Amino acid sequence: MALLEHSDHSARPGDAAAPRPPRAVANVSADTAPPDPAVPDTARPDPAGRDVGTQWAIAAAHGDPVAQAAFVRHTQAGLWRLAAALVEPSAADDLVQETYLRAFRALPSFEARATARTWLFGIARRVCADHLRAVTRRRRLEALLSRQRAATQEPDPAGAVGAADLVRALAPERRSALVLTQVIGLSYEEAATVEGVPIGTIRSRVARARADLIKALGDTR
Repeated sequence: MALLEHSDHSARPGDAAAPRPPRAVANVSADTAPPDPAVPDTARPDPAGRDVGTQWAIAAAHGDPVAQAAFVRHTQAGLWRLAAALVEPSAADDLVQETYLRAFRALPSFEARATARTWLFGIARRVCADHLRAVTRRRRLEALLSRQRAATQEPDPAGAVGAADLVRALAPERRSALVLTQVIGLSYEEAATVEGVPIGTIRSRVARARADLIKALGDTR
């Protein structure tokens, strides 16, 4: 996947004080960069018990380019997987880009109440939701034009449905809970923080998503 690059049009009025994401992540190395007191020393335990990604986020909030690049490298693989699963792989690059743009604008207000990864995934979920709403609005018109044809269309005789298609067919809340816990690997507590719901709700959504998948698999056979 393409690494994060940003052009000048990403700046908005009133955002002058916000740190800007690095222009070329691939060319920045935290190992070769000169020491900076704002950059966390990952060789020593953090006094507050914060994970490495959260330490990078806090340092990045002060505008340090090395910390910004390290934060992106530390989180972008999981972020891409989340976006690809919640929407689709072809849209993941753009969704990741938009997530980092929003995240870097919001970094000055990051208070580390949750881990940086949990905070970032919460932003990504909202980016994906915004994208899906836009896609839904566009497809609604297309559906009106092809409703008659869709109503008479024969099902796929081969019944070949991939796992990713089955996951994308889940209800949005169930799909999100399943992806966060079973694909990305967040704990139920972390997923609950991302979704803004109680842990019990996440457990229920995951259980229902699994039941839906089992039923869908049976229907495709």
